[in-house]
Amino acid sequence: MIAYHYPPVQVSSGLQRTLSFSRYLPESGWQPLILTASENAYPATCTDQLQDIPANLKVTRAFSLDTARHLSFKGRYFNWLALPDRWISWLPFAVIKGLRMIRHEKPSVIWSTYPIATAHLIGWALHRLTGLPWIADFRDSMVDEVFPSAGIRRRVYQWIEKKAAEHCDLAVFTTSGAVELYKQRYPHFPDDKWCLIPNGYNEQIFKEVEQQQSAQPNEVGSPLILIHSGVLYPSERDPVPFFQAIAELKAKGELSAQRVCIVLRATGHDELYGPLLKDTGIDDVVKLAPEVPYREALSEMLQADGLLIFQASNCNHQIPAKLYEYFRARRPILALTDKQGDTAKVLSEAGIKTVVALDDKDAIKTALLRFIYALEENGGTVCSDEIMNQYSRKSASEKLGVLLDRVYCDRK
Repeated sequence: MIAYHYPPVQVSSGLQRTLSFSRYLPESGWQPLILTASENAYPATCTDQLQDIPANLKVTRAFSLDTARHLSFKGRYFNWLALPDRWISWLPFAVIKGLRMIRHEKPSVIWSTYPIATAHLIGWALHRLTGLPWIADFRDSMVDEVFPSAGIRRRVYQWIEKKAAEHCDLAVFTTSGAVELYKQRYPHFPDDKWCLIPNGYNEQIFKEVEQQQSAQPNEVGSPLILIHSGVLYPSERDPVPFFQAIAELKAKGELSAQRVCIVLRATGHDELYGPLLKDTGIDDVVKLAPEVPYREALSEMLQADGLLIFQASNCNHQIPAKLYEYFRARRPILALTDKQGDTAKVLSEAGIKTVVALDDKDAIKTALLRFIYALEENGGTVCSDEIMNQYSRKSASEKLGVLLDRVYCDRK
């Protein structure tokens, strides 16, 4: 299993998919071997999820540098040193270590996962050198209308995507929209080449967090707490119309810091949003909060009055991984996203109708007030247990086990 994101890298949700597969695949008869990057390649590390790595799991780390930190001068570096991404130096060392692992461990299948494109280059190289079947876990589309932007990086991504699509035995995505997109993009391949394994939540970790929590109900008269947990990309999850809506509601006296506190946890762009909050006069209502360990983030979700999702229409074939953790937290959700996108579709299937366009300030004002009223009166609507249970990480691992069986049997 080739994955850049693996503990102790500090990211909000990117590592959970590979980590959960490595925990639960043995229950489907498959023993994972992890090939990941050296710790120095990670911009930030956190040890809290090292405890979640199975004790008997073999984890191999191949040397890698982060071009932006290790190969730059005064913050600048040659573009070709970061194609397709800043961890291209991982490629030769991972291929060498991967070949050694294959020689000694005799694995049956290679699996690699995006969003670090270099991981698919490693998977493709090992597949070509050894002939082992290869499953490419794309998660989302590598190339869409706006990403990567026009230029050499986009052409490199298109080349990698084409190589992966042509040579992998199966390609896996996290949304049905992405599956359909690739069926149309590569119509000469059979439809069953493109497979769906959604993201999800880890029930075992949620139970641990719940057991350690002490119930602390809000004091009478205290503000409602609304949480967004994770990165807010300026282009794909632009919160500016949301900020404008809050500013107008506050100016009319319909919203105040005494009524609601909105926490944006680990936006990744605090330096951009902080001045905006201050300039619009809503920094008392909307608070920027730093990244915290994974279990603390889950605990915060569980204790919130409501949860927020941001997703622009240019990401209609994507679903934020945190959405499934929101389902498991059993808290009401207000989604700022396109009603035609996959995120809204999954919310609708879960019985959650509180969806409004991310870029429609006036609609956000109405939806936010209705959401707050519902929380104040009856707590709001949450995901049903029936739908929620479909998205456990354990269930996803069982689906991957079926795909591994399939490619192994096809090659015998």
